[in-house]
Amino acid sequence: MPEISPLKFRRALLVWYGRNKRDLPWRRTRDPWAIHVSEIMLQQTRVATVLPYYERFMARYPSPAALAHAPESDVLACWAGLGYYSRARNLQAAAERITQHGAYPPDYDAIRALAGVGDYTAAAIASIAFGEARAAVDGNVLRVLARVTAEKADLRASRTRARLQAAAQALIEARRPGDFNQAIMELGAVVCLPRSPRCPACPVAAWCEAHARGLQSQLPVKTSRPRPTVVARRLLVIQGKGRRKRAVLLRRLAADSPRLAGFWELPEPEHVPGARTLREIGEFQHTIVSTNHRCRVLLASTGPRAVDRVCEWVPLTSLASLPLSTMARKALVLAGLVSSA
Repeated sequence: MPEISPLKFRRALLVWYGRNKRDLPWRRTRDPWAIHVSEIMLQQTRVATVLPYYERFMARYPSPAALAHAPESDVLACWAGLGYYSRARNLQAAAERITQHGAYPPDYDAIRALAGVGDYTAAAIASIAFGEARAAVDGNVLRVLARVTAEKADLRASRTRARLQAAAQALIEARRPGDFNQAIMELGAVVCLPRSPRCPACPVAAWCEAHARGLQSQLPVKTSRPRPTVVARRLLVIQGKGRRKRAVLLRRLAADSPRLAGFWELPEPEHVPGARTLREIGEFQHTIVSTNHRCRVLLASTGPRAVDRVCEWVPLTSLASLPLSTMARKALVLAGLVSSA
């Protein structure tokens, strides 16, 4: 079986990365704030999805101070559609702390103490922005190393992850830790794919035990997740009459709501007891973690007083600047009241 030569492994990986890396905006800088924003946005979110949000967010909040002093509603509106909204709140809390201290913290431990920053994110920022030799191990890296070492234990087990974290730390290039971390992440993203890994294109295939044993399609091993819960939702699109003709009925979630606090959603029948359904506009499915929301979008009408206290008439001209939930935005796009862009 192949024995890993750390020096040759690093050299092959870094040469490949230099020739094949994707041109991404956060790779053109060593500004820790820009890298921080990118890493938070990339948590559980694809690069293609993040790119337009990142460009827009950095144009609006180019420094921690700019974000620290912004109204939360504006921050949530800028983040709307990207999902996992606690990330936006944590990012603003981190910006406030950085601003209070007067500079971005320059080492792993101090970065790790910021709101919303875990081991991986702190290692990524510390290595890329400050050259600290910390292995940043995300899902892509776990998959690469599970195959390189032919790890057959459950990848979701903490002991397995600890072994692979140690393997990554042993391999890291101390002189170019940021490039090494990004290179092995890139390898997992574009070559060492979850299904049908592209072994002939892999620069480190010579040191991959899974490839040597023909196990690359069987590894890594993951226990199956429970089947998602399915929830049926009915979202009501109710436009006003008379003076409210250019307004739509929305409900704002309370600041202490466990989900999407401060965001605006479309009401459902229980929020508008006097609602009368006129016709169905369409339907869509929206997944949040392990719950599939099957949403029917209904055009409805109601009397001016038959409205729950949590609902408000919102001018259509204000919709673009509000932090709308993704489900509300999808429904309003179907209704033709907001743009899909």
